[in-house]
Amino acid sequence: MHYELYIDVFFLENFAMDFILLAVVRRMSGCSEAYWRISLGALFGSFLTCLAVALPVPYAFVKLLLLHGLANIVMVKTGLRTRGWQELARAWILLYVSGFLAGGVFGFFRQYVRTGSLFLALAVVSYYVVSGIWSLVVYLGRQSRYRCRVMLQKGDRKVFVQALIDTGNCLKDDITGKPVSIIDKNVMRKLWGENDITGIRYISYHSIGKAEGVMPLVTLDGMYVCRKEKEWIEKPLAAICEGDMTADRYEMILNPDVLIGGIDYGNKSRSTASI
Repeated sequence: MHYELYIDVFFLENFAMDFILLAVVRRMSGCSEAYWRISLGALFGSFLTCLAVALPVPYAFVKLLLLHGLANIVMVKTGLRTRGWQELARAWILLYVSGFLAGGVFGFFRQYVRTGSLFLALAVVSYYVVSGIWSLVVYLGRQSRYRCRVMLQKGDRKVFVQALIDTGNCLKDDITGKPVSIIDKNVMRKLWGENDITGIRYISYHSIGKAEGVMPLVTLDGMYVCRKEKEWIEKPLAAICEGDMTADRYEMILNPDVLIGGIDYGNKSRSTASI
């Protein structure tokens, strides 16, 4: 079987795809290199790819090393100016991850387009779709990082809740100086059972959409914060939210100062233990 390869078309197609892949890796890695630098890396990558294809290399594995080794390493090193072997290896792996994603998106859209001249348009669409997928992955990763499971304890009663670690929650008790977390009212009813909630006092707060308000404040016996390790918090303060928090799939807004420390909690102790 005989094939004709137009080296100029092959070069331009590779240059376009290399530029898009490098741009995706730039976004994935948080690199700040200018796009002219990305263009230079794509130019080197496309040139070395054409060279590897055009050269009469007798062994297939040597050609594979030239294509996937030398060409891609030079392209990444030039376009992203990676420093050190670890950074280079990470960018090289991200290049193939973005290549698989872009190839899937490109193949999906290409089945609906029969005109070969739309190659560049499809490549640009693939870039934006892959960038959107990566942004979604990063967003979901951040969401899971700021969510955790918490066990609340009052007397003999224990309740497990899904908590959001909210860095915007700076609520503190004026009397003790302790950080205050916010808990859904239905959770408090489970903790106290049929008994009336005791030991209530009130704390003022400010929030978006409400200039000032007050919430009931209680002291729990303790709580376990389940992250990589289970952290026991003694006598935490909790404000009771009158609104419905479960609509956002969490039942507690955890004050990050509870975990960061740096405040004298008096008789508070913290240790790692199992529930």
